[in-house]
Amino acid sequence: MTRSIIKAAEWTLGPETGAGTPQGIYSAECLACGAQAQPTDNERLPVEVWALKHTGLNPTHRQFKAMAETFWRVTPAEGNPYRESDAPQGAIQGA
Repeated sequence: MTRSIIKAAEWTLGPETGAGTPQGIYSAECLACGAQAQPTDNERLPVEVWALKHTGLNPTHRQFKAMAETFWRVTPAEGNPYRESDAPQGAIQGA
């Protein structure tokens, strides 16, 4: 968790943990032909298996670009005037 002072207010940067938000989305692209693995939420094993099978079918295709996306949320820290004790996480009144 990272804390910074922005315009004299403290904010916290951390992972997005809202309902339905994956911890990560994984995919891969073959650098030889551009074929792409189907993106998967939270599991990289299916993408790794895809890369191995792709090379098995195309023995000269051995390099891949691995991609992982994560999601962050910035929330007001204690003492930040945007923090509302009764507001849901991330809700900022007047924004």
